[in-house]
Amino acid sequence: MPSPFTVSLLNWYYEHARSLPWRGHTDSYAIWVSEIMLQQTRVETVIPYFDRWMKRFPTVRALAQASQQEVLAAWEGLGYYSRARNLHRAAQIVVERYGGELPADAAELQRLPGIGRYTAGAIASIAFGRDEAALDGNIRRVLARVFNVTEPARSPAGERRLWELAVENLPPGRAGDYNQAIMDLGAVVCTPRAPACPACPIQQLCEAYRLGIQEERPVKLPKEPTPHYTVTAAVIEQGDAVLITQRPQNGLLGGLWEFPGGKIEPGEDFQTCLQREIREELGAAIQVGEPFGVYEHAYTHFRVTLHAYRCRLEAGSQPQAVQVQDWRWVPRSELHAYPMGKIDRQISDRLVQSGAAA
Repeated sequence: MPSPFTVSLLNWYYEHARSLPWRGHTDSYAIWVSEIMLQQTRVETVIPYFDRWMKRFPTVRALAQASQQEVLAAWEGLGYYSRARNLHRAAQIVVERYGGELPADAAELQRLPGIGRYTAGAIASIAFGRDEAALDGNIRRVLARVFNVTEPARSPAGERRLWELAVENLPPGRAGDYNQAIMDLGAVVCTPRAPACPACPIQQLCEAYRLGIQEERPVKLPKEPTPHYTVTAAVIEQGDAVLITQRPQNGLLGGLWEFPGGKIEPGEDFQTCLQREIREELGAAIQVGEPFGVYEHAYTHFRVTLHAYRCRLEAGSQPQAVQVQDWRWVPRSELHAYPMGKIDRQISDRLVQSGAAA
């Protein structure tokens, strides 16, 4: 028999469920795409990307047949690009091993790149009606408050306890609705700050609310200082073309294109850093010219301040792919066709707007 928590939650959900483009979808592929996009990304940000993605890659086979560059271009701006690379590779595996049909079993789903326990549970329950629990950030917060979980949510003990609670309260035959109901409650009522407790359907069952400590749950681990790096980038011009390089597949922003450069080493100025980086990455020598803007960006675990400079190759110097996957001379008007991270896209857009080289 469902717990009072589950009954109250589902009654609220059936009346207040958010209208989302992947809700009520009979296509497991669409639900899979939505779950990958929603990892560490807000619903409001995901919706337009999801709509464009489904028009561009309407089926698993369409995604599997696309090039990685097409996939990264469609993902550009959504961040955490390993999600796109894994989704693309997983689609190819689904076509090769499963005949283009996503497996319904949660354990089998976890064998695919980019699908962990949470995502497997969400897909299996929502797309296939399997009795599988899920545990994302919203669900963690709701359960930690309702049941007053005192262990840090991201600690092994806290994670174990929250999974137990998610499973214990799961109603057989309605796991998909249950998982989406907790997600919705965490997104619109039981928010990280200033939760709307008076509007909460499970207020009377919430231990943290009863104790007046709802904003102290979930318990968080001590936060490490966020590293900050100063980096440089070379806008190397040749007539109307500019040199861009492709990042290695493994690692941050893998497979994306960028303006070459890197971190400042101790004792270096910007010019020395750029000349060293271009020599190491491309085996080429450059002349560093005027500044081309300062750009800031915060990644998940660090922040960067990037100083860009207009540059030219030394006479007779030719680039080579030494520490980059590839490099190309690209006309300004065609830079939009190359998928880039946020800072490099800002440089690219400014370069296009600035017109011909000075």
